[in-house]
Amino acid sequence: MQTGRLRDSLAPALGALRAAGARALDIVYPPVCLSCRRATAGHGGLCPDCWGQMRFIERPYCERLGTPFDMDLGQPGLLSPQAMADPPVFARARAAVRFDEGPARILIYRFKYYDRLEVARSMALWMARAGAELLGEADALAPMPLHWTRLASRRYNQAAVLAQALSRQMGLPVVARALDRVKATAPQVGLSRAQRAANLQGAFRTPEESRLAILDKAVVLVDDVLTSGASANAAARALLRGGAKRVDVLTFARVVTGA
Repeated sequence: MQTGRLRDSLAPALGALRAAGARALDIVYPPVCLSCRRATAGHGGLCPDCWGQMRFIERPYCERLGTPFDMDLGQPGLLSPQAMADPPVFARARAAVRFDEGPARILIYRFKYYDRLEVARSMALWMARAGAELLGEADALAPMPLHWTRLASRRYNQAAVLAQALSRQMGLPVVARALDRVKATAPQVGLSRAQRAANLQGAFRTPEESRLAILDKAVVLVDDVLTSGASANAAARALLRGGAKRVDVLTFARVVTGA
């Protein structure tokens, strides 16, 4: 009881200290837009212009692939022709924004190639909103892995950073090595859908020491961008072979055209 009363009595002072610290941080590092670098009211956000250009993915969309429809047909649970003709290995895919439009591409490039890891928190917030249904049913998060040669050159795995940010928000555990990328694949750019699938055959594996962590679990595979879905399919297949009950996919952005 005394500890609780002491904590309550100190709460206003601690709050004032945190506010003073935030103001001092704003003086040293003024808040700027994550995209265009113009001044903003707070850290980790977008200016009004960039916010207006973000193309968030909202329903109606294909319930399997998460690709937005051009018009609302008024029927819930619709599947796209692609999902019906070539069903994915994963159960569902969701993404927060379109990669092809607005500032999303800039945010990803800065995060992925220029060590701007602070962008991950905002990206994860938008991902949590887009993937609320998936995350609400999930038991664990699994980052899309990089081959060790790519990881050595980049120094960090952007998917793992996003998974950790989502974990802090949602309280879900991250199985850091749910997958290993055991094959250094050639670039996917310019390949057909069949060539992409062949290129990724045998690229992923669930290590023995991680199998118990995903056994009979609903796993959400986390990545920054979903393009054709070939990598997500190959990774989901490896997770299911490793014992996962279901695999969903959650990314910050997805390619809507030209996939």
